[in-house]
Amino acid sequence: MAPPPLTPCIGICELDHRGLCKGCLRSGDEIARWGLMNNDERAYLMDHVLPEREDA
Repeated sequence: MAPPPLTPCIGICELDHRGLCKGCLRSGDEIARWGLMNNDERAYLMDHVLPEREDA
């Protein structure tokens, strides 16, 4: 059985003035492409891109 897909979603789905989700910090484009990404791409976004946004 395959593991469940990785997701940073916490259920707060509203874009801020920068176009980033207030809950998970993904852009609208990243949210739209999420289902097409493989787990390596998702993990990179979650481990590197999103933490940098959180620190900014």
